[in-house]
Amino acid sequence: MQGRAGKRRWLLLIHQLPPKPDYVRVKVRRRLRRLGAVPIKKTVYALPISDEALEDFAWLRREIEGDGGSAVIVEAELVEGITDEELDTMLESERAGDGEREQARVMRPDAIRPGRTWVTREDVHVDRIASAWLIRRFIDKKARFKFVGARGYRPKRGELRFDMFDAEYTHVAEDCTFQTLVRRFALKDRALRAIGEVVHDIDFKDDRFNRRETAGAAAFIRGIVQSNAADRARLERGAALLDDLYGFFSKLPGRNV
Repeated sequence: MQGRAGKRRWLLLIHQLPPKPDYVRVKVRRRLRRLGAVPIKKTVYALPISDEALEDFAWLRREIEGDGGSAVIVEAELVEGITDEELDTMLESERAGDGEREQARVMRPDAIRPGRTWVTREDVHVDRIASAWLIRRFIDKKARFKFVGARGYRPKRGELRFDMFDAEYTHVAEDCTFQTLVRRFALKDRALRAIGEVVHDIDFKDDRFNRRETAGAAAFIRGIVQSNAADRARLERGAALLDDLYGFFSKLPGRNV
């Protein structure tokens, strides 16, 4: 998201933790790493602005306060001391490190037992619609989807969460959930990469990849969401769109994908 004169805007989590117990610091550090947030200062962490990032930070803020600490969330522009480009580089480095940490967890789709229950937040939009399509078409063809409130859900045994707080598959650094799934399941497909770039720019409301197909896809997704109140209907209509988009990208010459 752009601020004044083309400046990027960021979400900052500014927090203070109690000196004891020690496990609180360890837990918060792990949460921040899992979110892909990077430290600007010792107790100030940043993420690119998105609805998902705001929800993740809001959840973490409540956890911190529940453990006796304090935290605030700020939307800000960088003025001096660090540039947008430097923070982007830090995010890329965090993502690369996360990729190395997760390498052992990269799996083939056939490693997933078919028919798992995949849980996500209700009122699905672009990233969840696209991720559900990806899951059912390329990862778990018998997947069942469950939609829950954004707050306080505790997964049942065997459930897999995506695009929600503390999920097994969600945003990592500057990757949207769709891109995280593609990476974690080692889906080497140029068309999926291209769809991920479209989903990223719609979800993050930025022009990082600046694909010419993004504006049209965004309009179709808005139409699906506005015309269908039920989440399952949104997934069904979105799947038809994504099938066609996948076919389009699959037939493009390699250098144009």
